[in-house]
This record gives sequence, structure tokens and C-alpha cells, in this order.
Amino acid sequence: MTRKSRLAPFAALSLVALALSTTACNQSTPDDAASGSASATANLPGADSMASQDAGPGEPAAHPDEVARPEMQMQVLLDRAGFSPGVVDGTLNAATRNALRAYQQANQLKATGTLDDATRAYFSRQSNIPATRVVTIPASFAAGPFAPLPKDPSAQAKLPTLGYASLDEKLGERFHTTPEVLHALNPGAPPFAAGSKLRVPNVGADAIDPAQVSNAAWRQTLADLGVGTQQPHATRIVVSRKAGTLSVYDSQDELVALFTVTTGSQHDPLPLGKWKINGIDRNPKYHYNPALFWDVSDAKPEAMLPPGPNSPVGVVWIDLSKPHYGIHGTPEPAAIGKSESHGCVRLTNWDAARLSEMVDQQTQVEFVA
Repeated sequence: MTRKSRLAPFAALSLVALALSTTACNQSTPDDAASGSASATANLPGADSMASQDAGPGEPAAHPDEVARPEMQMQVLLDRAGFSPGVVDGTLNAATRNALRAYQQANQLKATGTLDDATRAYFSRQSNIPATRVVTIPASFAAGPFAPLPKDPSAQAKLPTLGYASLDEKLGERFHTTPEVLHALNPGAPPFAAGSKLRVPNVGADAIDPAQVSNAAWRQTLADLGVGTQQPHATRIVVSRKAGTLSVYDSQDELVALFTVTTGSQHDPLPLGKWKINGIDRNPKYHYNPALFWDVSDAKPEAMLPPGPNSPVGVVWIDLSKPHYGIHGTPEPAAIGKSESHGCVRLTNWDAARLSEMVDQQTQVEFVA
């Protein structure tokens, strides 16, 4: 997969309509209702036609796996429960171990981070939810436009959106995986196109209630990312620098979700402490300001980049009371937990979108060592 330009992950960000502060992950954007999406539609009746269709209790799966995929099935069940394995790839990677330990903790199981016998028995209650399902790519989803992004921010600023470079990339984000995994699940398949039938990770929790999302562009973004509107409310969230995780707690202080994140670097460490959420900006614009980055020449021009999933801050910016810092998405989902940031907290686009449906300005935020 060819990814978009590798800009400094964060640039000057001032949320104009929300009257929020500018950031070291710095950006400027209009109000939420006016923000755009790479593929906005006027009306979306619910989750897109590739949404999960689960069998009822005791019923067989509609599209059972042709081969056993226990690790991917576990990732799918974790993802559906809000304990994100990051990229669903059928491996017990670091993000999956983080998610599994948290899921075990939340369900009074021994937190081993492994698919042990007790955990297998617990997951067996959902044995009719397979690791994968078969979908048909609708023409509207495959319509594009798709094009590789120019590397220069000034050239990117001239684009209407920072959209997906290819249908493969868009499908990868829709099913919380990568194009490489999709091709491995569909060996010998012709290039993906409208009408193609594909086997994909069976991610769920993707039902959208239009009544809960007034912004049509954001509804489309949620559908494009396979993120539903029924999410737990976060009373507080805790970002751990050591663990590289963001934990979500409800009003009973129960752990209800967990995401693997990227948190700062030696040069720009995570700012430890307690913070407030100033506001949430969805499908934000991005003010690229080289003066804010130690590793970018100040001679480069500033640029206002359009919204889109390949924005340096992805599809969501959650602005914090710590000046110049926020929690946001990324155009590089496979790099989460493996790379460094300029101090802000990064998640995959689908996890950032899901988190944005959990938090509000009353949610407490704590960054810990």
C-alpha cells in the first residue's frame, strides 16, 4: 500500500468555531456542522450496506469462515466490545495483547494477555460470530475519487479533501485492517471494484442511528470507518505513557474500552497531568505551521490543509486544556504504538472516531507515566 505524505504528525491547530487553543499538533477549522468529509452524502439511513449482519443466539453464521481463524476472531470480538486490537490482522500483536488484558480485567478473568482456556471459554459464547464475513462493495463506496496525495503541504492545501489514495486503502479502514490483509483473505481476486465480493474481518458495533448524528458528513465518516453510534459514555479517560494505552471508564469507574495509542517522544514527551476537554472537532481542517516543529525548517511555508482521513490529524481532533495538545486520528493506522509523536495522543481513525462518540467536555482526562 502506498501511503500519503509523511508530514510532521502534528501542526498548528486552532479550533475556530469552538474557540479552542492552537497546538503543537496545531490546526484551524470551521464549526463542526460545516466540516466536510472525503465522501459526504446528504442522507445516510444508517450504517452502510456492508455493515455486520449477526446471526441470532443459537443461529449459524451467515458466512462462516472457510478455515479456522481463532486469533482474528478474537480480535473481531475485542474490537466489537470496544477493546481495540488496532489493526485486525490475525496476529497476537502488542495492541491485541493490550486489548485482551483489558478485556479480561473488565470481565473478571485473569489478565494474562493470552488466549488462554478461560478466555477461550468466555469467547465461546459468541462462537456464531465468525472471524470474517463476505460483503459486496457498493458502487457509492467505490466511487472515489482516489489519487495519491502530493508530498508537499502547499500542493495538498489546493485539494478539496485529503481523501483516500485508493479503494484498497478505504476498504482497509472500513474493516479496521490493511489492504495487505484484505488481499490475503481474498487470494487471486481481481482488483477490488464496485460489485466485488470480498471476505473481510467481521468487525461490528457499526449500526448508525441517524437521529444521534445531525451532521451528514460525520455520519458518512462513521459509516466509512465502520463505527456505530451506540457507545458507552466516558466519565474519565487515562492515557498511560508506559503502556501506550488509552483506557475509558464509565460513571461507575468500570473499565469499558481501551485503545492502543502513540504518545509523544523523548523530544516531545507526553504532558503528564490532569486535563479537560475543550471541545471535539470532527473532519477538521489542519493548519500546517513549520515553526512549531523542531524537525521541520522554519523556511517552509504554512498551509491550511483540507479535511479528510489522510489529514495529519485524521478524522477527529479532541482539544485539551493543555495548550497545543490533543487526541486525534492518523493517516498511518499500522504505525500506532510503533512510532513517535510530537507530544499529542494518536489513535487509528476508527478508534479516534469511536472515542469521540464516548467523550464530551465533562470527561476527565489524565496522562500518567
